Amino acid sequence: MADHLRFSGASAQAQQDALEAIIRNSPLLMDVLRGMQALALPDMLLGSGAIYNSVWNVLTERAPLTGIKDADVVYFDDSDLSYEAEDAAIQRAAEQFADVPIPVELRNQARVHIWFPQKFGTPYPQLRSSVDMLSYFASRTHAVAVRLEADGQLGIFAPFGLDDIFSFRITPNPALDNAATHTAKAARAKAVWPELTVVPWPD
Repeated sequence: MADHLRFSGASAQAQQDALEAIIRNSPLLMDVLRGMQALALPDMLLGSGAIYNSVWNVLTERAPLTGIKDADVVYFDDSDLSYEAEDAAIQRAAEQFADVPIPVELRNQARVHIWFPQKFGTPYPQLRSSVDMLSYFASRTHAVAVRLEADGQLGIFAPFGLDDIFSFRITPNPALDNAATHTAKAARAKAVWPELTVVPWPD
């Protein structure tokens, strides 16, 4: 088995290069990224599980779709905060991604502060961009997103860096009261990738 920790503690550039190589070698991720370009919604990002789960699968030599239940695609459009506008975009995305082998979940990040408190029982700040969402994930490890830019370059966004991902370490982010989410998601992930280390939520 390959050394799954071979990029742990590497330089930020080495980790970014490794992530880009994994993404570009993933037909699934590239299909989603190209589909996002075709949709052309404002400030689109592919975030979270489909990315870091793909990294863990490659580094542990698991099948490409192991543990990946969906692809989270977001955009940011504060010109119309209605449910109907977001639903219209979701319907367009359903057609665009009909042939992708996992569900693609589309959400407008400009609306999260509207429905989040009712669903999760805690306030959520009004975001200013899609990248803003990464600062509020329950686990820093999950705070990574990418998009395929118009010039073919990959834009990679990771406000806490990539070392947690490449170190197979799930680290809490206490920006919001998300202890339950951190604990539950970490337990689900560790059941699939036992190589993971889970850092407990701070007291």
